[in-house]
Amino acid sequence: GPPQGCFACIAKPPALRPPSPVLAPASAGYLMESSSCKGDSLRPAVPCKHLVEKKTMTNPTTVIEIYPDTTEVNDYYLWSIFNFVYLNFCCLGFIALAYSLKVRDKKLLNDLNGAVEDAKTARLFNITSSALATFCIILIFIFLRYPLTDY
Repeated sequence: GPPQGCFACIAKPPALRPPSPVLAPASAGYLMESSSCKGDSLRPAVPCKHLVEKKTMTNPTTVIEIYPDTTEVNDYYLWSIFNFVYLNFCCLGFIALAYSLKVRDKKLLNDLNGAVEDAKTARLFNITSSALATFCIILIFIFLRYPLTDY
């Protein structure tokens, strides 16, 4: 009959396989009735040593990949529009607006890594534009209040 066990045990030549126990005719009838395994019912169901090792040596793990939600990526769109209209220092507000629009496009294409990178760039240009424009406005107010002719 066909040998039972895993492929590693079946693929061995007959000389290397462990000897199967010899059964008396009376016990063969008992095995035919109570055996629930498929294949040769005259042999007792001996678990393969490879299957037993797999059960004891492997530790089953479940890997769950969590992708960030596209709504969590901030595009700084309103801040970019404000900088473009009111504080467009050396066109930095325009560049920030361009990167904000790129973030929206990449979010629609589900390119989250690219959207995050462009969002960081848009934030950087918005911060720079806001800071430099605010600094220039403060300087203008200082020079209007205290003109250079007083010094």
